[in-house]
Amino acid sequence: MLELKDICFNVRQDSKEKEILKNINLKIDERFVAITGPNGGGKSTLAKIIAGIEKPTSGKIILDGEDITDLSITDRANKGVSFAFQQPVRFKGLTVKDLITLASGKKITIAEACSYLSEVGLCAKDYINREVNASLSGGELKRIEIAMIIARGTKLSLFDEPEAGIDLWSFNNLIRVFESLHEKIKGSIIIISHQERILNIADKIIVLSGGEVTAVGTKDEVMPKLIESSEACSTLLDKLA
Repeated sequence: MLELKDICFNVRQDSKEKEILKNINLKIDERFVAITGPNGGGKSTLAKIIAGIEKPTSGKIILDGEDITDLSITDRANKGVSFAFQQPVRFKGLTVKDLITLASGKKITIAEACSYLSEVGLCAKDYINREVNASLSGGELKRIEIAMIIARGTKLSLFDEPEAGIDLWSFNNLIRVFESLHEKIKGSIIIISHQERILNIADKIIVLSGGEVTAVGTKDEVMPKLIESSEACSTLLDKLA
């Protein structure tokens, strides 16, 4: 189980302290958890804090009873935390097979690497020896990154807008990947997304707005509030137009 206790995150901006996250308190042990909310609400920052890319200004992060607040991103990865960036990183000089092998943490066969690529809808023979450079599109990189996380099989997997850049690959396939991943690892998958189709598969939805948790609950509890809020915002914009 992941537990966030009084997580705050401040940055220095124009000689002043700006609060990005304010007293976040959450417990996550469900299969699928979706974090949603308006842009700039702190969703990606929270994911980076969980992964260890950013360190909270205050508060604690507890994973399966262990305080991991001060652990580096590498140490957290070794504890079973994976993170997929919203904009995947390119690695010039490394092939797709190299990346999947590194992600798995063990020596794997080409057939095993190809199976991971096939799971995310890529023709393995066309990608296995490709260099992870500018020749790959954002959507291709996103799928390769998801394949890496499948290869890792960690108990906590974080995805920052995994649907971005994969328009030609159906949401149904993406959802099947998440379901398959859970069956293999029996852990938690945290997905940052605005997409209703992804929110619909979540066991728990967390709404983050203005750096604060404004709602937590099941789809049936949270979705009506999100729809109502969206409609109210659209009405206001129509009046201002």
